[in-house]
Amino acid sequence: MYVLYIITGLALIVSLIASREKTWRALKISIKLLVTILPAFITMLILVSVVLFLVPDKVIFACLGNHNRTIGVLIATFVGSITLMPGFIAYPLCGILLEKGVSYMVLAAFSTTLMMVGVLTYPIESRYFGAKVTIIRNLVSLVITVIVAIATGFFFGEIG
Repeated sequence: MYVLYIITGLALIVSLIASREKTWRALKISIKLLVTILPAFITMLILVSVVLFLVPDKVIFACLGNHNRTIGVLIATFVGSITLMPGFIAYPLCGILLEKGVSYMVLAAFSTTLMMVGVLTYPIESRYFGAKVTIIRNLVSLVITVIVAIATGFFFGEIG
């Protein structure tokens, strides 16, 4: 992660050297957008956190660790689509689920939809990109999720 911070800092310095005025203008615009989006984003994070707190771990493990991988993938895809969680929480969670016996295929579906499909972010995303683009992006992401889950299942010998 530190590498990304260093690269971003270097890019900012290069941008400042190239055009100080344009860089400051871009920074002001980005801060204004962040302040605009932040309240809605924090609200969604709070709501999702409350839901995840209320659903017991045993229920999550029972649903995703189901011996029927097709059902597990469908549930994981659904849960991942409606959950908003940053990667630094999602990937350790997948590690915990793996230790509990959840298959790689189910984890691939869960983590892929978690990162790519945004049901909860639809209102914000559609406001900025339009409803049509948002729906198409989410549908394409769902198709990619299925492909990734099947490929993962083949790779780890869970299908075949």
